Amino acid sequence: MGEGEGRTGKPGTVYLVGAGPGDPGLITVKGMECLKKADAVVYDRLASPRLLRYLRPDAERIYVGKAEGRHTLTQDEIQELLVRLAQDGKTVVRLKGGDPFVFGRGGEEAEFLVEHGIPFEVVPGVTSAVAVPAYAGIPVTHRDHTPSFAVVTGHEDPEKETSWIDWDRLSTGVGTLIFLMGVGRLAGIVEQLTAHGRPGTTPVALIRWGTRMEQETVTGTLDTIVDEVRRRNFRSPAVIVVGEVVGLRERLNWFERKPLFGKRILVTRAREQASALSAQIEDLGGEAVEFPAIRIEPPASWADLDEALTRSDLKWIVLTSRHAVESVWSRMRALELDVRRLSGVRMAAVGPATAEALRERGVIPELTASEYRGQALAETLVPHIASGDVVLLPRSNLASRDVPEVLSAAGAAVVEAEAYRTEPGCEGAEEVRGLLREGRIHAVTFTSSSTVRFFLQGIGEEARPWLEHVPAFCIGPVTAATARELGLKVAGVAEQATVDSLVDLLAREMEAGAIRNGG
Repeated sequence: MGEGEGRTGKPGTVYLVGAGPGDPGLITVKGMECLKKADAVVYDRLASPRLLRYLRPDAERIYVGKAEGRHTLTQDEIQELLVRLAQDGKTVVRLKGGDPFVFGRGGEEAEFLVEHGIPFEVVPGVTSAVAVPAYAGIPVTHRDHTPSFAVVTGHEDPEKETSWIDWDRLSTGVGTLIFLMGVGRLAGIVEQLTAHGRPGTTPVALIRWGTRMEQETVTGTLDTIVDEVRRRNFRSPAVIVVGEVVGLRERLNWFERKPLFGKRILVTRAREQASALSAQIEDLGGEAVEFPAIRIEPPASWADLDEALTRSDLKWIVLTSRHAVESVWSRMRALELDVRRLSGVRMAAVGPATAEALRERGVIPELTASEYRGQALAETLVPHIASGDVVLLPRSNLASRDVPEVLSAAGAAVVEAEAYRTEPGCEGAEEVRGLLREGRIHAVTFTSSSTVRFFLQGIGEEARPWLEHVPAFCIGPVTAATARELGLKVAGVAEQATVDSLVDLLAREMEAGAIRNGG
């Protein structure tokens, strides 16, 4: 087998993908497409690990992050790894923070791939040189301040005898200067700039972990910034911005003023439901950590639901969750039952999410509960049923007895059918325990009693003390009661049992100071 050829006769392709500076939303559409088809991903410290959730379950994940003085693999070893993976016929993504060709050593990796006959593509990314200042409210150019900017490595020692940086021209010849990887050499950079004519009064900003929830910004001037950074114990990774545009931050600082900025919120919903809540948290500047405390599985047998759907005497179908709607329609397709079969069957939905799931399928529910819980739906339905009406109740294996008991007491012939199973999930438990132990979770959200129970089961008793100062926010009173019963600190209950209402609650409580600051 010749060099560069895999078992299939030809090597796989290596994609050098820029992940952006940290916010996973800044990856390009093409970059995301590459991630989804990758067999193996080789990723950096500065690439958001949240992007890994988009990989196929069987994709190989290889961390090669570099911190100052600590390398998981050397650059040569990384390059050899890329070749080896491609020679095995794999589609490889080299996921790099920022842009692979802006101080990302992507050029070196591309040359090495060419030397070994490995096909490659470059997928440019949003560079931290522009994005990080933007998230700190600093435009790198501005019509009233400067028409030019330069991006300079801060990793070169400015005091060495031979430098590739022309400090004499750079210091006064460019409006905005952006130094990447330069925190450890800040004093030398400042010394060179002032020695070559840049006024000591020039504004300076350092932005740490830019575009992320942890973003931190320190400002000063060339005369004061070194002392300020030392006083704050400000460390890498950070972008350094030098120029008059830094003065615009006071007016344009948009990201750090978002309601949930700096807050890491734990989302315990099932994986298939978590994205809507996570997206809203991140839109408000927080970071959503998804820990699916539950997972939704098919029932052990579809027999009861299948038999119920083929009955000709159904009067009502009472749907207490979106999952129930999905299961009913899934089984109708499997049984090749025409939806017109339900033309005489009336539908009731527990709340807006369940009602919307019906609307998506062309059905308008006749009843929706005023309070978004099962018992309230049953009580709303009672005046509309006659004695002997056959009511189908597709539900979870863990559903409470409230609904069938209320309906049966009213004279309904209740047909219960297991439509899905709610099972414990523990994916990512070790990571969540670590975040709790380090005090890096600022709030936890619960959307059902089962998420509370399975969350506590998933993280284990050892994590109980770490939850003492973590406020819990619940989607409804039943969920809140369960959380309190199990010893959690409930800080708030959403006014309505909806994701929108839960996020509004989080934002209000943040402004009121109920969610503590932390790392």
